[in-house]
Amino acid sequence: MVNGFLNFFKEPQKAARITNEAEVKQTYSRFRLRIFYSCFVGYAVFYLCKKNIAAALPVMSAELGYSNLELGIIGSSLYLTYAFGKFINGVVADRSDVRKFLPTGLILSAIANICFALSYFVFTPGKFTFFGLPSATLLLWAFAFLWGANGWFQSMGFPPVAKSLTYWFSNSERATKWALWSTSHQTGTFLAVILSGFVIAKFGWQAAFLFPAVTAIFVALWLLNRLRDKPSSIGLPDVEDYYEPEKSAAAPPEEDNTNYIEILKKHILTNKALWALAIAYIFVYIIRFGTEDWIIKYLVEEKGNPLELASMKLSCLPLFGFFGTICAGFVSDKVFKGMRAPINIIFLSGVVLCLLGLFLNGTNANFIDTAFFTVTGHQLVDVIKINGSSLIDFLLIGFTGFFTYGPQMLIGGVCAVESSSKKVASAATGFTGTFGYIGAIFSGVGTGLVIDKFGWNGAIAFWGVSALLCAGICIGLMVNERRCKN
Repeated sequence: MVNGFLNFFKEPQKAARITNEAEVKQTYSRFRLRIFYSCFVGYAVFYLCKKNIAAALPVMSAELGYSNLELGIIGSSLYLTYAFGKFINGVVADRSDVRKFLPTGLILSAIANICFALSYFVFTPGKFTFFGLPSATLLLWAFAFLWGANGWFQSMGFPPVAKSLTYWFSNSERATKWALWSTSHQTGTFLAVILSGFVIAKFGWQAAFLFPAVTAIFVALWLLNRLRDKPSSIGLPDVEDYYEPEKSAAAPPEEDNTNYIEILKKHILTNKALWALAIAYIFVYIIRFGTEDWIIKYLVEEKGNPLELASMKLSCLPLFGFFGTICAGFVSDKVFKGMRAPINIIFLSGVVLCLLGLFLNGTNANFIDTAFFTVTGHQLVDVIKINGSSLIDFLLIGFTGFFTYGPQMLIGGVCAVESSSKKVASAATGFTGTFGYIGAIFSGVGTGLVIDKFGWNGAIAFWGVSALLCAGICIGLMVNERRCKN
């Protein structure tokens, strides 16, 4: 069975080399664009089947009576399986056909979403007991299992994308292209939140899982037509050899004759820099998924916002994050000349300031208004209101996304690839991704537990301390890099 699975995804053989240079140029130009937009659209749709749960949590809590900790367990089940799946699927993806691997993961994720929604009708709370266990408890277990299965299938999305970006774009352009592609995270999250909030209000929380699933199946079939594996699979030369022949000739030779396991050990398992990045990524994901998954519930419970308004506010997080990702990639390339640590430190400091502002404007709502009144003689909430909610919430949540998504893209993506080898690009990003989703587990269960014990102040403090710890690791990496150069 395992052999059949691996054979299905087996990487295609190299095609006969195209000798006509004009045809090579035309083919490369056409397929690089095609690969890029396919990876972008495909990964954005993966997020429709993952971030949809954020808008559903408040309704599920009210309708099913689950505590914050129980809701955190459901969310963390995805992160647990995703954590292990991202590295394992990264290893598999390094030697698999991207064209088959990515669409298969998307279809399976869609099926898991459909089953998640329909499980409510099988284990309707209060309907029956099974060996003394109420159906509400059985439903919680079913939710956790199915969302965990979704996590494994979701982990099949990023590794083949990382492989595609590594093989189709050269070193000098990879950070910028990666930054542009990474906005698919924000695009997918933005669409998931808006779509889920709308369909829940119209059709109930189950619709937040059914609508994205149907969309994902159609997109997966489209990806089967659009995607290709490496350039060599369609007769093209290596991207560095074609676009950067001088740099390619001067670079160390690729380990073509080295066993894959030896390359994995050298560039992944014993790579100290990659381990440091992986640990830093834990804290990035505590911030990222803590805010993405819990901000709606925070706004509904702490500020009394209706679900539709809370969803609109959360949509600012990925929307601003879209620009934060591009800004981080561009500045790290053009201003810091390829150094990633400085921009990570700056952005993480921004996260801390935004969370502090959210605390002051949330649990101490009068603090900012009083300060503004002292200076201007006017109440701030009377000056800027959008549908009864202060504009400050929109800005603080938006800029939290702006400053979070930059390090998310750099630390676990570009930095991981640059500190390892092209031969294990999927595994390197899968390795950091595994640690990132360990952080996501801590974020899900940890945030739920902190809220139950200390309230929403504790949750914001939890995310802020994580940003400080991540910044500390980045400072250490920067100092070590400068010491090595000197």
